[in-house]
Amino acid sequence: MRKCEVAVLGLGLMGGAALGALLDAGVDALGFDPVAAGSDRGSSHGSCRIFRRFNFENPNYTSLSDEAHAGWIRLQAESGQTVLMETPILEAGRPGSAMVASSRAAAIAKGRPDPMMTAAVANKEFPAFSLPDDWDVVVQDGAAILRTEVVMKLMRSRAGNRVIPERASFTPHHDGVSIRTATQEFFAERAILALGPWLGRALPRLGALLNVTRQAVGWFAPVSPDTVVPGRFPIFILDRGPDDTVYGFPDFEQRGVKAAPHNHGPVVGPDDWGPPASDAELRPIGEALAALVPDAAGPIIDRDVCLYTNTAPADRLPDAGEEFIIDRWPESRLIVCSACSGHGAKFAPAIGQRLARLATDPSYEAEPFFQLSRYSQFA
Repeated sequence: MRKCEVAVLGLGLMGGAALGALLDAGVDALGFDPVAAGSDRGSSHGSCRIFRRFNFENPNYTSLSDEAHAGWIRLQAESGQTVLMETPILEAGRPGSAMVASSRAAAIAKGRPDPMMTAAVANKEFPAFSLPDDWDVVVQDGAAILRTEVVMKLMRSRAGNRVIPERASFTPHHDGVSIRTATQEFFAERAILALGPWLGRALPRLGALLNVTRQAVGWFAPVSPDTVVPGRFPIFILDRGPDDTVYGFPDFEQRGVKAAPHNHGPVVGPDDWGPPASDAELRPIGEALAALVPDAAGPIIDRDVCLYTNTAPADRLPDAGEEFIIDRWPESRLIVCSACSGHGAKFAPAIGQRLARLATDPSYEAEPFFQLSRYSQFA
């Protein structure tokens, strides 16, 4: 039986970052994941995610963004590969949009100039857009296209032979965690579970607080290709009303404009990755583009499915839900990570550091708003 100090189960962005932080600190750590970098499933699959310095979800995330940004820049410098493609971000919504107001407040709180502008000015600056005159708009720097496919390959490469590319099961013990794959047995002093949509299956008690939803993603042929390229077209998030938010990217891959809903799709199981997004699922996105970003509203040329793992609202430290869980599992040597709800990817370096510290420093605790104790059943 092979032994190690820390095992990391699940090597998406969060688990990969945790394994990297452990190895950088000289910890004897192993990572387990049967899903290879570049696969078409797993929470971190695909070519890109949005990185934002100013987060409308919760002011708690601004400092986390700063910490993560430093981590991404460090990885970029060490690897010589582009991890962050810096680009402005345009966030817009109907008059009084809470999303826009919160993003604006986050920037001002950091001492940035007021990013508010009129829709007319935004449409002139970014001619692919046709935002209604009365909409609220902020345009900010500090955003980037996070090239997740590049990051995943870098993380796996840096970990080298510390990665076991097999499916693993675990059994907690009072003095550690036994890990079993189809071919090997291991024993770790502690284990980090960063299993994405499969976390609720691994820990059914936690599964009651998690909801996995199917999110349709599409790439749309631009009507005017020259207006949707990086430099002339920002990342965008458009708040069209309750449970109707659309986000998208410039055509940085010559693959079309990637766009998808940020509201929750139907509830599914962690293995429900097919079939590909249908025309019916993508029709509302195409209609949103036709109304608000007409230069991007051509035919669908590619499609994908993403799974969100959403956390339920807490009751002891009230929140609106969709916050992260980064904590030790009660009465065990397990550490759990559910940094998801569709907006966790950009924070991976900062979350990886927290997971590594939880596994190696008994005195360390993650921030209260990430702890399980915010739920009565774990108090």
